Amino acid sequence: MQVGIDSFAAAFDENSLAVNPSERLRQLVQQIEHADEVGLDAFGVGEHHRREFLDSAPAVILGAAAARTQRIRLTSAVTVLSAEDPVRAFQNFATLDLLSRGRAEMIVGRGSSIEAFPLFGFRLEDYDELFAEKLDLLLTIRDHEHVEWSGKHRPALTGQGIYPRPVQNPLPIWLGVGGTPQSFVRAGQLGLPLMVAIIGGEPRRFRPLIDLYRATGMQHGYSAGQLKVGVHMLGYVADTTQEAADTFFPGYAKAMTDIGKERGWPAMTRASFDAQRGRDGALLIGSPDEVVDKILRHAEALGGISRISFQMNAASLPQVKMMRAIDAIGARVLPALHQVETDTGK
Repeated sequence: MQVGIDSFAAAFDENSLAVNPSERLRQLVQQIEHADEVGLDAFGVGEHHRREFLDSAPAVILGAAAARTQRIRLTSAVTVLSAEDPVRAFQNFATLDLLSRGRAEMIVGRGSSIEAFPLFGFRLEDYDELFAEKLDLLLTIRDHEHVEWSGKHRPALTGQGIYPRPVQNPLPIWLGVGGTPQSFVRAGQLGLPLMVAIIGGEPRRFRPLIDLYRATGMQHGYSAGQLKVGVHMLGYVADTTQEAADTFFPGYAKAMTDIGKERGWPAMTRASFDAQRGRDGALLIGSPDEVVDKILRHAEALGGISRISFQMNAASLPQVKMMRAIDAIGARVLPALHQVETDTGK
């Protein structure tokens, strides 16, 4: 199982005060560099187009990190493909792949926030149609240097070459999904690896959808090895469970309450937070041993996973705490997961 971290480059600290944008991005690159040093497998940067975040151009941030890292895989988390030009998105990540010498990946999705649609001149009514068409074009570009393609939402390509070409052939493209069954079916039909965002509830409830993905993929001729499943979850690791919970809760509660005002969710309470930290809840917050046990339990409930990615900066934690958590994941979580795999022969 690969272990990674995802970041959304929050523009505010845990007290909701604005941070220096230049300093925050510099710190994010330092986090990626440190994750590489401690042996983590992947680091993802999200994409948002709103005041609360600094990650509207994830490929630029990852490009800066490529020059300072050696082995860690660098990925979007996610590329909001519905509002992107697939040609430009491919060029950005092919360039990242060259800079990193073959370590770039894309996780593409429709996005849970909608601000990119009016910003780039797209209609929200075309939400799914835009994604399906643009994914088709992106995969065509990945497979062909010269592209002939036509669709409804973009001018046709009539054999133009798309450059540069990446080191990796093919460039890894994952499909990022929430809880829509059709998204799981689409990933299976295309044989794309799946990255499931689980930010609440009990992860085991996604098992039927993951089974649907795997069954669909097998029906379309893809092997079990091609049908990889990754999971993106909120998490934080500290020396003790109490320390992890007390550190993470204030910023997390503020972020979730603010999002809830937009989406009709209730305010986040400590009781709800603690319930989500429980044995079957989605929050990976606790001591290293507790988090390892929880990851293994979730992986078994989901029929096996290939990658777990921690989303830690939902709580807008200061740099020193982020770096300590990266240390703990690299020194205690990652080796423990790998040891279990060695002991069980998986």
